[in-house]
Amino acid sequence: SIMMMLTRNLPTRTLPLTRTFSLALDLDHKMVDNVPGVFRIQTYNKISPVGLSSYPSSHYEVVDEPMTPNSHGIMIRSHKLKEEEVPLTVRCIARCGAGTNNVPVSRMTELGIPVFNTPGANANAVKELVLCGLLLSSRKIVDGINHMKDLGEKGLAKERVEKDKAMFGGQELKGKTLGVIGLGHIGAATARDASALGMNVIGYDPGMSITNALKLPNDTKLVDSMKSVFASADYISLNIPYINKPSNEGGTHGIIGRDLLMTMKKDACILNFARGELVDSEALKDWFDAGSTGKYVSDFPDDLLYDHPNAILLPHLGASTAEAEDAAATMAASTIKNFLENGTIVNSVNFPETKLEARGDTTVRMAIINENKTGVLANILQAISDANLNILQQVNKSRDNIAYNVIDVELDSLASGKFQSWSELQETLTMIDGVVSSRFMNDVYGTGYAKKVEGQYFV
Repeated sequence: SIMMMLTRNLPTRTLPLTRTFSLALDLDHKMVDNVPGVFRIQTYNKISPVGLSSYPSSHYEVVDEPMTPNSHGIMIRSHKLKEEEVPLTVRCIARCGAGTNNVPVSRMTELGIPVFNTPGANANAVKELVLCGLLLSSRKIVDGINHMKDLGEKGLAKERVEKDKAMFGGQELKGKTLGVIGLGHIGAATARDASALGMNVIGYDPGMSITNALKLPNDTKLVDSMKSVFASADYISLNIPYINKPSNEGGTHGIIGRDLLMTMKKDACILNFARGELVDSEALKDWFDAGSTGKYVSDFPDDLLYDHPNAILLPHLGASTAEAEDAAATMAASTIKNFLENGTIVNSVNFPETKLEARGDTTVRMAIINENKTGVLANILQAISDANLNILQQVNKSRDNIAYNVIDVELDSLASGKFQSWSELQETLTMIDGVVSSRFMNDVYGTGYAKKVEGQYFV
């Protein structure tokens, strides 16, 4: 059975300046351990204290005990989140990083839970590792380090250090061509810094944003296909997302395969700090074994290439800097706060971006999540009208099968005396066919949330 903790006539609290609508509503809702006015954030993994400090202790409680009940938001890094670890009270999930393959995103969408990521937060850290990969692939640095260790063990290092350096000749980056596939935060930053090193840069990204286009060096040459990049580049940096479907179905699994490798220069090097599954390892191994002298540098494991002389495989170090962890956690915390307090959605991988400026403290804000199907919005608006409330402003956005509404209603409309109860209105809204959940944002943090669970009303 579903246990309900009830609260009525709750005291008004001072709200952050980001939110200018305020009221303690007569709602029947869960509170954190019977203490109203607190949002509880559940963390998995070790989250940067710098990021967690973004949560004001007066209104937020951060817990790291697994499966803590009555949590309102979840923050993770690499933890593989399971549905049973997500309490019914959870409103949102944020991953401190760009990828969300460790979150059951499709299921969370069905449950009406936005999943956020932190695009760009680790861009500088990954870009620096890409630049390191350029040097590792061009100067035989790893081979040289291992050779010096071997000489040192034999007591021959000083004697042979000059004689043996010819074994590790390489090439300079200046004047060479870097091909960047994917010109998002990381790709654009890589292109910019590679240009500063004197490299010629070509790029491919059919979905490039204007913002990232403006970050590119002026002399960047944009081409119309990955084949054009592979045919021209001396070094190729992969910066595209992994979609677990073959390329002919719109995915990127094994997209770097035989067809592309056949167009590549014999001594070209591939830098993969995006996802290991982008590369067809068997095809790449065959390419190397057929006489290619290039290198493959990645920070993802590969069971086929791990000991190949043409491969340099590192631990997954892309975002493993204190600065990147701080930036990602800070961005994730800010995104969660903005959603919980204002209903704003940014950086979500499953919900539409949604923003609605606050109208002042004479309004109550509602956020309603519903299935994206005909008639649901009309029924929501009719229920609000039937409650004798006036809508001042609203926004309705959809993404695939989910829709999201943010609605501000006018408090002055309560003066007519016809309005009955916020609790009754919320139950009416939540139980509309197609509605998944509803939130009434008010001064008592942690309250105001209701959802439909197996056809039953849950608060």
